Amino acid sequence: MTQTVKLDIVSDPICPWCYIGKTHLDKALAEVPNHPFVIEWHPFQLNPDMPEGGMDRRDYLERKFGGKDAAVRAYAPVVEHAENAGLTIDFEGMKRTPNTLDAHRLIHWAGIEGKQNAVVDALFDAYFVHARDIGDHEVLADIADSVGMDAAVVLKLLKSDADRDDISTRDSHSRQMGVNSVPTFIVANQHAVPGAQPPELWAKVIDDIMSQFEASSAE
Repeated sequence: MTQTVKLDIVSDPICPWCYIGKTHLDKALAEVPNHPFVIEWHPFQLNPDMPEGGMDRRDYLERKFGGKDAAVRAYAPVVEHAENAGLTIDFEGMKRTPNTLDAHRLIHWAGIEGKQNAVVDALFDAYFVHARDIGDHEVLADIADSVGMDAAVVLKLLKSDADRDDISTRDSHSRQMGVNSVPTFIVANQHAVPGAQPPELWAKVIDDIMSQFEASSAE
């Protein structure tokens, strides 16, 4: 039986560092097809007080950073690291900053169908590459459809209160456990690895885990 290690990822689909961090992790995992990780995504809202329908992005930047120039300075490291990771982020095209509760509900439902990673990828692509509003139910249903989920069922669920409280409770739990920024990667329910770590770090983590497996099997 292949040994596995749980990798829990606390993230928000509008967090650019989460997008960059997943790209780095994916690069490392692609180098080791027999990697031991079983991945599960967990909710964390960067803007838990965001109005349900989101808000104009210009207003959001004004409130958070004090204006566009300050936002540009704040996002400069993000742009640099994204480019180094081979990613393009269309900040100019983004018109709204969404409330991500519904996106987190979609990620949760995708997990039930074994499609979490695909949905997370699709959310990052929709928001950062195509500047789509991932707080919009039609956009979320379209994303669900793109990974083989039933869009009509997802749309019906989004219009209900299904799992809203559960997502909020899990978000609160992460904060109570000490998570205060994302991404945060938790290896084997023991070791927290914060931030968008480079592929080299993940390669070393995987190598260490595989070495431990080999040592224990040789005993």
